[in-house]
Amino acid sequence: MKPEASMVHGPTASLPADAPAASPAAPKDLPSIDRLLRDPAVTPLVAAHGHALVASQARELLDRWRAEALQGRLSREQLPQLPDALRTRCEERLTPRMRRVINLTGTVLHTNLGRALLADEALQQVLACMGSPNNLEFDLALGARGDRDSLVEDLLCEITGAEAATVVNNNAAAVLLGIAALAGGREVIVSRGELVEIGGAFRMPDVMAAAGARLVEVGTTNRTHPRDYEAAIGPATALLMKVHTSNYAIQGFTSSVDEATLAPIARARGVPLMTDLGSGSLVDLAQWGLPAEPLPQQMLQDGCDVVTFSGDKLLGGPQAGLIVGTREHIQRIRKFPMKRALRLSKLPLAALEATLRLYLKPDRLTRDLPTLRHLTRPVAQIEAQAARLLAPLQQAVTPRFEVRTASMRGQIGSGSLPVETLPSAGLALAPVLPGKRGMGRALDELQTALRALPLPVVARVQADELWMDLRCLDEGAREAEFLAQLPRLAEALQ
Repeated sequence: MKPEASMVHGPTASLPADAPAASPAAPKDLPSIDRLLRDPAVTPLVAAHGHALVASQARELLDRWRAEALQGRLSREQLPQLPDALRTRCEERLTPRMRRVINLTGTVLHTNLGRALLADEALQQVLACMGSPNNLEFDLALGARGDRDSLVEDLLCEITGAEAATVVNNNAAAVLLGIAALAGGREVIVSRGELVEIGGAFRMPDVMAAAGARLVEVGTTNRTHPRDYEAAIGPATALLMKVHTSNYAIQGFTSSVDEATLAPIARARGVPLMTDLGSGSLVDLAQWGLPAEPLPQQMLQDGCDVVTFSGDKLLGGPQAGLIVGTREHIQRIRKFPMKRALRLSKLPLAALEATLRLYLKPDRLTRDLPTLRHLTRPVAQIEAQAARLLAPLQQAVTPRFEVRTASMRGQIGSGSLPVETLPSAGLALAPVLPGKRGMGRALDELQTALRALPLPVVARVQADELWMDLRCLDEGAREAEFLAQLPRLAEALQ
């Protein structure tokens, strides 16, 4: 559907600024708010949404139309459109700002698109527990107050082999809390090559300062050795820390100290070792031919006292910061005053518990967990889907764009394995133009039209084409939703 002058923004928005209306209407020709609300075409709107909302929208709309009338840009022929304009305004006001979208970017864990998708089991658990009182902090066996950590602690310990576990609202909070609880007012030793900055200006040196710890850098940007840590440990040292550099890679003449090597050094000097894994995979991705990521269970076996990781990345759950480790150190973290300010609320806790339960059935993970299902989706299946969607998409965008099936490379996303790509397939759309002139404008218009669909479609521009990577478009209902919108796309591009 082509964009038209919106009644919300002004009845004659499509006219030139100095163009007078054919039959000018005066401000007095507009009805009062009460009269408009009594209009038979408006009363159903009041019944549906209530007097307060419709009256406030009517007031703003009439003010806008009066301003147009004073400028001579409101015609009498437009006055009957007022009820429809009010209906549109109310609908737009009630449209959610957070909406579902179709992710055709090729990035599975897209930070801007909400990262991991929740499994059906997690969605059902959230609905069941959020629409009813629940035992968030109530021990049903004892009939007494309970601890919300207990809802997921046993699961985390079983999956990772940890002695204890606690959770907070994201991994940044987990790192902040861990440092503050274990090293506040003292020194934390970190390799210079691991002083990362991730999205939103979350910089490790700043986190250290916010947690009240003093940062001690060891080694160089590209090479750090065990002796660097040993030489830096002193009476003020409270923590050795490793940071998984998941959002960048240093290549060439490099050297770092892994947790298995660092743990004996920490134990010999009586200093705890904490590692931040960030992306938080709980299963070995290599079994599906994907690049391997460090696992919390391996870090604990290697001797780490505390391991932190995210819930909404490779784990495939809601936003959360998970902290696992020895009972002594987790207890210190759990009792630290900052913990209450960072604790996880009941909604993500319900989703996290349901997601972790899926890991008790590891042979069903690629079926039941959307993140792993998308990451492990066979390329042949994606290619077949691209071939199936080719003709319908061609029909929608012809003659302005040409469409072809294409091999593509996607990525895991959210800072996980930044230099690794995933083989994929999809549809590439190119503007039909005599030359390169106007190509950028045509692609911008196509992207705008896709984002304006009832279920917005987000793709990516590459090599003067719009690439629709189909890795994350599930077959069945999701594919049907995409196809159902193509007639609307065709109207918008006319």
